[in-house]
Amino acid sequence: MHTQELQIANPAQATGLSRRDLLLRSGGGMGVLGLAGLFSSSLRLNAQDEQKQATQSALAPKQPHFAPKAKHVIHIFCNGGASQVDTFDPKPKLDEYSGMKLPFDNLKTERKTGACFASPFKFKQYGESGIPVSDLFQKTAKHIDDICVVRSMHADVPNHEPSLLLMNCGESILPRPSVGSWLTYGLGTENQNLPGFVVMSPGGFPIKGAQNWQSAFLPGIYQGTFLDTKDKEVDKLIENIRNADVSRESQRRQLNALAKLNQLHRQRRGNDARLESRMENFELAFRMQLEATDVFDTADEPQHVLDAYGESKQSWQMLIARRLVQRGVRYVQLWHGAGQPWDNHDDIATQHKRLAGQQDQGIAALIDDLKRLGLFEETLIVWGGEFGRTPVVELPQAGANQGKVNGRDHNHWGFTMWLAGGGVKGGQIYGQTDDFGFKAVEDPVHVHDLHATMLHLLGFDHEQLTYRYAGRDYRLTDVHGRVIEQLIA
Repeated sequence: MHTQELQIANPAQATGLSRRDLLLRSGGGMGVLGLAGLFSSSLRLNAQDEQKQATQSALAPKQPHFAPKAKHVIHIFCNGGASQVDTFDPKPKLDEYSGMKLPFDNLKTERKTGACFASPFKFKQYGESGIPVSDLFQKTAKHIDDICVVRSMHADVPNHEPSLLLMNCGESILPRPSVGSWLTYGLGTENQNLPGFVVMSPGGFPIKGAQNWQSAFLPGIYQGTFLDTKDKEVDKLIENIRNADVSRESQRRQLNALAKLNQLHRQRRGNDARLESRMENFELAFRMQLEATDVFDTADEPQHVLDAYGESKQSWQMLIARRLVQRGVRYVQLWHGAGQPWDNHDDIATQHKRLAGQQDQGIAALIDDLKRLGLFEETLIVWGGEFGRTPVVELPQAGANQGKVNGRDHNHWGFTMWLAGGGVKGGQIYGQTDDFGFKAVEDPVHVHDLHATMLHLLGFDHEQLTYRYAGRDYRLTDVHGRVIEQLIA
């Protein structure tokens, strides 16, 4: 009897299964029954339900504080630091003092510097405004009457990492949300099938990687979506964007079931914002299948448009940026490449010529294209790096391989950026550096001022666009920044 009771209490022996297998199979059976209800109810989601989900999204379009001049931003980032005295800020004194010591002590930069280094490039005046531009950017210069050249930018330190974070996040040390994250938090995006904030760089991450487009304490849905543009094929550009084995309808049912499970999970954990962001990302990834493949396939572009942009990866990124803002994406950031390509401590004549050559045609085509499509006035274009470069040579470092004296060190004291479109007053120069292009001396513009002005163009009072975190209201410009009214049309 005792033996018989044991046999009944352990039916796994009768079936040849271990206790663990029996429990797993039994539990799985009950789980399937439970999930069946979820999948069954998920079948009821129709096109209206999908639209409702989209409008309830954290990325749904929102109204700014006041009527904006710009609706989108394309930020062309010269990571590494382009030289202002070789591009948009000519200094005749460099020729006069070439090879000689400056008439004042060199300002402190990251490395030891020496004699004055004349620009190897020639400048010419362009447009009705007569703004001088070097021969590095002859095609861009044809649009100089649409461009505001800010020659008096300055940052805090001559080091890449903190300067990159300052330019991108408004804070050089502590983790803070990036400009694109603040913008999508404030405005949402016009297209729920694409990310509101897209970052592109051929060959991999720049220095500091994803920290440059982080959302920090803002919900994760506002972080930039990074694409390595070394490959143009959409399946390599966005891995796993298409599912060859599961239909869209099946994916929709699976996501609906997952959303219900995640909703239960979230409710038990006090509506954790991180879980909400993950759920949003699942939905966005699903919706991206509708449009992402179309955005990155340029086969529908007229041949004359493709020819205008040219063949470089930079030009292709600019064409894709136009296609993204055309579809309602808010913020597109275009990095030149992995690492810090513009960081030319040596052989600046060759290196800057190569890098500018990869950008120049694409920039000109981008401006033309935005005008053709009626998007120029609502798209703010920003060009520049995290800082500039010295007007003097960088001296070889002890123990280093640098033996040349034809490159420039980092320079945060004074550098150039330019803005165009999006309500910017073009055809003007704002601010000046000293006679040698070392330091901003007239109408200096700090990075915080640039951010305040960008937000103003996008319809925001930079002091009022805030997010409460850890008991404090944070903003992009921290406790700094002023709107440079002269830059605004």
